[in-house]
Amino acid sequence: MSDINKYIYKGAIHIHTKLSDGTGSTKSVVKAARQSGLDWIIITDHNYYDTEEGIIDGVYVIKGEEVSSLTCNHCLALGINQTIQPDDNQQVYLDKICEQGGFSFAAHPDEGTVADEEGNLCPRKNSYKCIPWTDKNVKPDGIEIWNWFSNWADNIDDSSIFKLAYAYFFKNSIIKPPSPLTLKWWDKLNSESENVVPALGGVDAHALKIYRYILPLTIFPYKTCFDTITNFIYLPHKLSEDFKTAKKQILNAVKSGNNMIINRKVCRDIPQIYITNSQKTYYCGEDVLLDKNCCLHFVSKEKMSVCLVYNGTQTDKFVSDKFDYTISKSGKYRLEVFYKNKGYIYTNPFNVKDKVEA
Repeated sequence: MSDINKYIYKGAIHIHTKLSDGTGSTKSVVKAARQSGLDWIIITDHNYYDTEEGIIDGVYVIKGEEVSSLTCNHCLALGINQTIQPDDNQQVYLDKICEQGGFSFAAHPDEGTVADEEGNLCPRKNSYKCIPWTDKNVKPDGIEIWNWFSNWADNIDDSSIFKLAYAYFFKNSIIKPPSPLTLKWWDKLNSESENVVPALGGVDAHALKIYRYILPLTIFPYKTCFDTITNFIYLPHKLSEDFKTAKKQILNAVKSGNNMIINRKVCRDIPQIYITNSQKTYYCGEDVLLDKNCCLHFVSKEKMSVCLVYNGTQTDKFVSDKFDYTISKSGKYRLEVFYKNKGYIYTNPFNVKDKVEA
């Protein structure tokens, strides 16, 4: 277990600037990212790719695109090299992303459908526009399982000014775990694939401004969003000082699922989550060789509630600050971590195999 402390870097994905429907410049977005302690960000303006990227004020800024039709089926396109136009047929632009050597994530796929306290699915309690992924037989490379702004919009009640005010001033209190529909789809895609179908968390940051008052009011500034759902990527080597190399490192980690999705507003304690066997330590998104000493480890400073999901089904639950779980069979293992009954961490799957290619 000598390598349990891999290089870990914090980043935000799904960001809009004034080049689409956001209000900030790249410079202002980077400033907010620095203030939030982020190492990297991925800007995904709607139907626009040619934004600035590079190492800017110490932050690795990568450009992508949110391929966006007017009604539904938005998709985060990463690793592309030019703007991709939306199409009513999702498969058309997924193919274009692939042709450019990029990869795709369905954005906020179940927006507009929420779970109540008993877990029953129901529509939003407001009339705001929803942008879901309408045909789940059309399969992207990965899924945005947790979108902060979309989650907030799904859970606000606009039936009175007082409820709207509560939703604004106590915004983080109404954020719920990812949609059960989204998690179910993600697990299904993983069950159908030999490899990990990755997930990411998005902030969907816009820094929207309202001009009804004497001074414009910014709704959820970039830093407010960046302090929430964060992608912690795990790299085998230090992030390069050469931007092109570092960009490949970050994108490869996201594409492979070498990231944990963490809502940093819930808790400051970041647990160690990894698997060991007789020879090696593994992190989420990696292929794990099953042997007699294969074990999943969870170590934190705070007591947390941890659900172990095996091949899409919750098999065990632990309430602890530390546990070791012996793995005796192949399959895909992931964790859902809750702190004080709030959704906190979602790992990508560990892909445990009887045989791992070198």
